[in-house]
Amino acid sequence: MRLPSRLIGGVVAATLLTQLTACGSIFYPDRRGQIDGKIDPAIAVLDAVGLLFYIIPGVIAFAVDFATGAIYFEPGHTAQIDPAKLKQAVGPDGRVDNLKLQAILESELGRNLPLDDPRLIQHKGSTQQLAMFGLQPAA
Repeated sequence: MRLPSRLIGGVVAATLLTQLTACGSIFYPDRRGQIDGKIDPAIAVLDAVGLLFYIIPGVIAFAVDFATGAIYFEPGHTAQIDPAKLKQAVGPDGRVDNLKLQAILESELGRNLPLDDPRLIQHKGSTQQLAMFGLQPAA
């Protein structure tokens, strides 16, 4: 009987100790130092779990994440490429050449995106679908 109660007590103590240090500071230390931005919902939910273990650990987790800025998404992590550059990957028949597209993305973004991965889901569209959204096809 003594071993299960010690095990449960150890798990509860470990959980409380991890909640006293904020989740955003643990998972994303590179986000520290931000002043504001969009709040990362995953970090907010993990901090809120601390509220289940009494109020103090959750409040401390939120306070640390807000004070350090680790609860906010990183600013400026968007990728935009000029559509004129993307036209080079479209063939005369309107099909996209994945190798050319991958080369363009790698040169513009500096990242290698595996467009030849078999798990990649490609959606095919039609001009009728574009017209439903009020868009004109332009490749």
